[in-house]
Formats: sequence, structure tokens, C-alpha cells
Amino acid sequence: MNKAIVEPLAHGAVPLRVVETPSGLAYWLVEDYSVPVVALEFAAPGGAAQDPPGKAGAVEILAGLLDEGAGPYDSRAFHEALDDYAIELGFHTERDVLGGRLRCLTRHLDRAQDLFALALNAPRLDDEPIVRVREQLSAKLRHELKDPSAMAGRAWRTRVFPGHPYGLATDGSLESVAAVTRADLLDLARRLLARAGLHIAVVGAISEASASALVDQAFASLPKANGCLPVPPAEFQGLGGVEAVDLDVPQTTIRFGRPGISRDDPDYLAAHVVLQVLGGVGLTSRLFREVREKRGLAYSVWADLRALDHASFVYGATTTKNERANESLAVIQSEIRDVADGGLKSEEIEKGKTFLIGSYPLRFDTSTKIAHQLVQIQNEGHGPDWLVERNRLIGQVTLDDAKRAAKRLFGDGSLSVAMVGRPSGKRGTDSGARPAP
Repeated sequence: MNKAIVEPLAHGAVPLRVVETPSGLAYWLVEDYSVPVVALEFAAPGGAAQDPPGKAGAVEILAGLLDEGAGPYDSRAFHEALDDYAIELGFHTERDVLGGRLRCLTRHLDRAQDLFALALNAPRLDDEPIVRVREQLSAKLRHELKDPSAMAGRAWRTRVFPGHPYGLATDGSLESVAAVTRADLLDLARRLLARAGLHIAVVGAISEASASALVDQAFASLPKANGCLPVPPAEFQGLGGVEAVDLDVPQTTIRFGRPGISRDDPDYLAAHVVLQVLGGVGLTSRLFREVREKRGLAYSVWADLRALDHASFVYGATTTKNERANESLAVIQSEIRDVADGGLKSEEIEKGKTFLIGSYPLRFDTSTKIAHQLVQIQNEGHGPDWLVERNRLIGQVTLDDAKRAAKRLFGDGSLSVAMVGRPSGKRGTDSGARPAP
């Protein structure tokens, strides 16, 4: 019998309960009959951090293949079956998880859950789709070889996390993708598609009994334990210098950052408030005001806090004219140092808190968004009460809390920077320009 193990918790229009299926799998359920649609999202431990050595992008290829044929259906037949019933099915790779989502009309749920279960339990990984998915990924990588934004992101990751999986792109490189074999993909599917550590959410016009049947059919037959290999902590490196990549374009793309505060740290939410004030979404952040409004240096500039399983860091970006790149970076560093040195004002903190609290419900306005957010909350180690606690705790952040978190975040204000383009003026302190690949 299905068992509700957490009582319903209302968060606006999100009446959530946690349910245990007959096979013992726990999932989060939101019943909503406003539209006849069902959405499921899941995340399993693993992700790109589990790519085999020298084969970055392997998990990305696996994710692209899980809906390319399963059980008795080859790739063409599988997609025709999805199309015949307007079933949306897809899989994706993040740094630490392999995830997927299903969306369908309630009247097509039986067919959808059959196909979803086949994709997870009996993926074919046929040679033809492997070649096609690899070539699609390679085409994207070839385009990114001259894309300043992609180049800057890759240069920055390599700089700050050298020798660690986080220093590699989730979609790998042309060389690493070419090295991935079918045997690698079969091994990854065997190791990563498992019950241990699964986070699942089901949202929509579906009863608890039907939702539990959907979850059990998809996941109950998977191996109990996964084969994830241990991933070491990622030590942030390269503070105080610039990685400059020469590219003959009229603008310079800049990526910058420094170590952050982990998800389980008491100052984590205060740090989020600080980053909203410094470089968050909206027109009131310091970087937007100082870089764009006052000086017209760039159209967009931002900075946020990113917390992964094995690292947390501040990450920011802007793009500006070559001749104003160093000026833009200097303005960014000046604002960061002011924030680190206690320059935050109470009205800034209140505005930042108001935005973070007020914008939160926008993440829950469709069944697909709700399912995604519920899985994200689980991935971050929170329980159902986070739907209420998150905003309450942000509301309690004081100016003193923010100043303490800012000092911890930014220290002396030094950054690790990657620049792609031909910035005028003085280069970074520890590397000259290198040519684009």
C-alpha cells in the first residue's frame, strides 16, 4: 500500500507530500488537476564528474542516447511512439547528477510510463545513434572553438580547477568525445542508473496510487546500489591573476570568480543576499549600476554563487569593448572590494532580500517547473519544509550577517579571471595572452 510519510505542506499553490511506493522508493508528489498533464523529474548521483579519464563528455553522450531506442524499439520506432502520443521525454547531464524528465497528457500516461521505464531499464545504445549523437555533440564543440563565451568559460574552469573533473566541460572536447566507446556507455549506464540516491518528483493530474505505479515501473527494477566513483574536493586555484586568450574579435569576454560558501554553511543564504546585491538579477545590482548605467561599459554584467557537491564558488561575467576591458574589470574589482570591506548598506540588503523572496514563487508556475524545483531542493539536501523555510530564513538575514558573509566570500577582493579577445592595456599578473585554439 502507498504510504504518505510526510503530511501535505502548502506553499502557495504547491500542496506537497512525500510518498513511499510499494517497493520502498520515496518521491515528492503534488496533485494538481487544473490541467490534464503529468510531469516527472528525477536526478541520480553521478553526472559529468563520473566521466572516464580522458573521455569527458561520455555521460553527456549517454544522456543523449537514453531516448534513442530501448527494449524492442530502435531509435526511429521509439521516437515515433513518443510523437504518436505527444510524450515529452529527455535526459540531461549536470556536474554531479544524471537527470531526466517526462511530461505527458494524463490520458496517455500508461503509454508514457511504459516508454520511460524502457529508456531507463533497457536502453539499446545502438551503434547508429551513438555515431549520430557523438557527431551532434562534436558539431557543437567545433562551433564553440571560436565562440568567445564558451572559450572564456572553458579557460576559467581549467584555470581554477586544474586536474579535477570540475575543470572539464560537461560536453568534453573533440578529442575526448571521439575516444568514447559503446563499452564506456554501457558501463556508465550500469553504474549510474540505480536506485541509491535517487531524487524524484511527480506533479500534475495524477492520483497517489497512479504516481506510485509510475515511479515503481520506472525505477524499482534498477540496481539498488550505484557504482559512482569517489570525487575529491575541488580546490580553487589561480586567485590574483588572469588567463588571457587571444581572439581577433572587437569585444573581450570576461569570466571571473573566487571561492564561495558551501550549501551547509550557516552563512550560505546571507551569501546569496550579498551576491544579489552585488551582481544579481534585476536593474538594481551594484555591478549593473556601476558597469552599465554609470559608465556604459557593457550591456550585461552579473555574478552569482554556485554550490556543487565538491566545490562552491562565486562566478561572474561580462562582455565589453576591447579598449574598455581592463577598465570594466577594475570597476568590478572595486565594487567587490567595497563589499568585502563592509560597504554594504541596509537598504541594499532589504532590496536584495525582497527580490529573492518575491521572485521565488515564479519558479513554481507550471507543473514542469514545480517538478524541477522539488528535485533541486532534494539535490541540495533539504526536506519539504524548505519550501517555507527558505524565504523565512532569507527574511531573517541582517546587515551584520551580510557583512560577515561578504568578508568571508571576498576576502581581499582578489579574483581568478579569464579573458577572451584583445583587451587593451595591461594584461593579468600571471599569464600573457595565448592564441585561441
